[in-house]
Amino acid sequence: MMIRKIGMWVFAAVVAGSMVGCAGSVKRISPDEVVDLSGRWNDTDSQLVAEEMVKEALARPWLAKFLKEHGKNPTVIVGTIKNKTDEHIAIDTFQKDIERELTNSGSVDFVASKGERNEVRSEREDQQTYASDRTRKQMYDETGADYMLQGTLSKITDAAGGKRTFYYQVDMELVDMQRNVKVWFGNKKIKKFITRPGVGL
Repeated sequence: MMIRKIGMWVFAAVVAGSMVGCAGSVKRISPDEVVDLSGRWNDTDSQLVAEEMVKEALARPWLAKFLKEHGKNPTVIVGTIKNKTDEHIAIDTFQKDIERELTNSGSVDFVASKGERNEVRSEREDQQTYASDRTRKQMYDETGADYMLQGTLSKITDAAGGKRTFYYQVDMELVDMQRNVKVWFGNKKIKKFITRPGVGL
């Protein structure tokens, strides 16, 4: 009986030890630290591409021309950004990175997206019934966008043996909402080389 109990204790200890060994560890790091584990599109790519593309767009002639003609900042909205890669990419996060860069630039005024506008309109509609005359916001008095920013994210993969390259291309264009004219084209390319000897990717 004693031998059986000892055997059970030893077995329990071995199981517990193996569980601890498999649990791994978690280390908190700065959100600004670059970590590229798989070589696929990640948060660093999203932030850098958004920053560089917005910077390029705002340096082009369309902005100076609008300011000269209208004497105010243009109003911009981010439209659809299509994911044409074979990856599940958080396009919403990339879109928010672009919106943040546009807004923080101080060079343009930013209009809420379609989904955000629907929520705001619902709140404004409630105000017509429940808010005081002094604080109630008027219906049908929104600011229309002068330009819409649209884009696509594409990817080409090349692989041989334990080596692989991921080539990403982001293409963006800015469209004049009134004239339906494209006033700016831009693209950003990212190429990653991954080596994993003996491991399938």
